[in-house]
Amino acid sequence: LHHAPKVKRVIYLYMSGGPSHLETFDANKPELVKMDGKPMPTSFTKGQSIAQLQNQKLACLRPQFPFKKWGQSGTEMTTLFPHLAKHIDQLAVIRSMHTDAINHDPANTLMNTGTTISGRPSMGSWIQYGLGSEAEDLPGFVVLSSHAGRSPQPISVRMWHTGFLPSQFQGIQLRSTGDPVMYVRRPDGVDIQRQRDVVDTVQALNDLQAPALRDPEITTRIAQYEMAFRMQTSIPKLMDVSQEPAEVLDLYGCKPGDGSFASNCLLARRLAERGVRFIQLYHRGWDHHNGLVNFMKNHCCPSVDQAIAGLITDLKRRGLFKDTLIVWGGEFGRTPMAQRSKGVVGRDHHMKGFSLWLAGGGIKGGATHGTTDSLGYNAEENRTHVNDLHATLLHLLGIDHERLTYRFQGRDFRLTDVHGKLIKPVLS
Repeated sequence: LHHAPKVKRVIYLYMSGGPSHLETFDANKPELVKMDGKPMPTSFTKGQSIAQLQNQKLACLRPQFPFKKWGQSGTEMTTLFPHLAKHIDQLAVIRSMHTDAINHDPANTLMNTGTTISGRPSMGSWIQYGLGSEAEDLPGFVVLSSHAGRSPQPISVRMWHTGFLPSQFQGIQLRSTGDPVMYVRRPDGVDIQRQRDVVDTVQALNDLQAPALRDPEITTRIAQYEMAFRMQTSIPKLMDVSQEPAEVLDLYGCKPGDGSFASNCLLARRLAERGVRFIQLYHRGWDHHNGLVNFMKNHCCPSVDQAIAGLITDLKRRGLFKDTLIVWGGEFGRTPMAQRSKGVVGRDHHMKGFSLWLAGGGIKGGATHGTTDSLGYNAEENRTHVNDLHATLLHLLGIDHERLTYRFQGRDFRLTDVHGKLIKPVLS
């Protein structure tokens, strides 16, 4: 640690596909309301990269749902999150995010690894490399996924890969339905002692090879064989929620084993209390090129609203909220311009301005940071880049982002590359 940490772990609620900031957290756009249906001023878009709307007539689209002031802080956000709104005074909303990539894959790569260049370590892997894990019988970096909405935008395993870091720091994806890990159960006729003998023998052979070859992947293999052995006991216990009271299941709005985001939020809490350092929940379906109103109102927002509120409540009453950082957001936002397909309205990808929020230890609840312009196009005041988010995340964990480095191909690399500054106004 480079300084005293404010949190021990991160739960990253990743809304894959790009949730619209104009229907969620980017408030007060009377000019966009006034311009609804009118041509988008070319002063905003001339010479700018636009994904699928390039070379098309661009018309403004007003926010499709009302906003309201919530809580003692009076923070404005959509009415689509009535459960989350009860916790608004614990959230710090950043309305001035911007990124460098306009399409999903490079934008997801940047949000997860700090660069659009494929093959770099993910933020979870950097944190594992820097801090290790408090969990003895579970991976320190766990990934879960779910889907509700228009399109299950694909995500790649490189979003939780170690890149050039030793592979023992890689994120482990647990399947949300069925056996969470392939072959987690012992075959018939193989008891724990027999398997222990096999593992010990293989480990002894690896121990002989490691000093001779000095290959870090041998050390990784030793650690991973041991972890796999322990997970055969710990994973079934993790997934067995039969002892959770009905009141807890109702709090999240989940049915265990259904693969939903709500069930994954419950598992996130169980992972957090078992010492897992970085927990990432991918929820796919936010890619609203059309059907924006239907999918936001009837699928995406209802599938996460109660679950996130339940997670916050549960973490608080178990004493975990104060040393957990929660992050909510996607890879980018959506355009203020309409995109239409067969008469159904949506929004295109947008990298110039979008919103996300932070909550938990070290976060100034009820705060808002930054703005976009009058039409929600450009991040304007207190512009905040993805690298700034990563620098702040590491800071809360007790890490100076400029000092967490790894030498590769003759250069010291870091998660924030040569960029990144703390988002100090949202820190308590």
